[in-house]
Amino acid sequence: MKNFTKLLIVLLALGMIAGCFAACDTEGGKTEDSTAADGTAPSTEETLEATDPAETTTAPQPEFVDIAEKVKFNKNSGRLNVEVTVHAFIDGDTTHFNVPTSVEPTGILKARYLGINTPESTGIIEPWGKKASNYTKETLSKATSIIIESDNDKWNADSTGGRYLVWVWYKTAEMTEYRNLNLEILQQGLAFGSNAADNAYSEYTMGALNQAKQLKLYVFSKDKDPDFYYGGAQNVTLKELKLNYEPYKDKLVRFEAVVVKRSGATVYLEEYDAETDMYYGMQVFCGYNTPGNVMQALSIGNRVMMVGTLQYYELGGTWQISNIKYSVDMMDPNGALSKDGIHKLEEGYSPSYRETNAADIVNGKLTLDVITQDADGNEISTPTEFKYGELAHYSTVTVKNLTVDSVYTTTSETSDDKGAMSITCKAEDGTTLVVRTEVLIDAEGNLVTEDIFPAGTKISVRGIVDSYNGQYQVRVFAIGDVTIG
Repeated sequence: MKNFTKLLIVLLALGMIAGCFAACDTEGGKTEDSTAADGTAPSTEETLEATDPAETTTAPQPEFVDIAEKVKFNKNSGRLNVEVTVHAFIDGDTTHFNVPTSVEPTGILKARYLGINTPESTGIIEPWGKKASNYTKETLSKATSIIIESDNDKWNADSTGGRYLVWVWYKTAEMTEYRNLNLEILQQGLAFGSNAADNAYSEYTMGALNQAKQLKLYVFSKDKDPDFYYGGAQNVTLKELKLNYEPYKDKLVRFEAVVVKRSGATVYLEEYDAETDMYYGMQVFCGYNTPGNVMQALSIGNRVMMVGTLQYYELGGTWQISNIKYSVDMMDPNGALSKDGIHKLEEGYSPSYRETNAADIVNGKLTLDVITQDADGNEISTPTEFKYGELAHYSTVTVKNLTVDSVYTTTSETSDDKGAMSITCKAEDGTTLVVRTEVLIDAEGNLVTEDIFPAGTKISVRGIVDSYNGQYQVRVFAIGDVTIG
């Protein structure tokens, strides 16, 4: 009985303590689950009223400031400057300009824009690269005057040694002052900074860079680039590409072909089509930092599966494959095929070197059926006329019995092609065909010069179908591919 009484007293005491804590919570105006006295949850308005206003205030977004407008071109700054015109657009931060020979003996200066690094859109293709490239092209295409400026008192080469680092200023018919294109691209969010804190305009480049980051513009956003192809590779043939490029433009494609020629970072492939009895060729730009085992897989005579992006090469005025993909198993012809990159399939093939008339290369035409699909997925066959040279472009040919008319040799000391020759020839039917050579070296290691091709010399050549300024020609890579007499 005494034990029962003690237990009852303990329970009563615990109950009183619990009631005290409950009363304290109620007096504080809040319960743990924030439930109102009637058992309902508080309204949104009540919740906001009970919240510290400082905790709900959103920091104002920074406004866009035209930083490029704040920088003025000073012709007497002590930095070098010269008025130029565009020779060729390359990408967002690289343009080739026509300049006086006193600046560059070739008359063409390859300019790399200071302070910025736009996403790639040539050898490698990255999100926003095409937009940056188009921005530069569209802006300078409207310019009535363009000035390039050095960062100090001399023209400075970039790390490659083949381009010069410059500031680009432009003015249109509506403008009274020049604008700095480097800063404009940077503040638009179309470039990352490149030594942005260490240049003549670092105060402005850093300001433009930081503003683009704060506003989360383009390359600093999490948005997807609508002009970038995020899908997988589409299976095609070289014939399909040659007959209708547009459906595959800027997309990843996968095809099989034989490697027939190489020149630096560029590889040429061809594939035979029995239906049309034609060899279709393609140029592939691998980029200058491609691993050695990839280039080994792309050895002449290898049949490969190629994966890369089809794009229009502005400088060359032609189509090519770039942004190539490769994988670790590409060197094993017996291994599992990789769908994501280059794969060597077989060895032991040879370039076709199909014997072709000069007239076909220069002026030939043929009509082939182009297959497309309508909105319902039905195939439509449309007979379409093509230039022979367009379809055979980059495939290998042999052209016999040419007579040399004249020879032009590239002599500029700063040109990569110094010593290369353009041999103007006449075929037996009177067709004029230009044979463009690489820099040719004989068996003793000596430079081959135009002296061995006097006017009237008979030659036969092996090479690839190439083009220059819209005219089709034959490109020769080695002296062994030229037969004299």
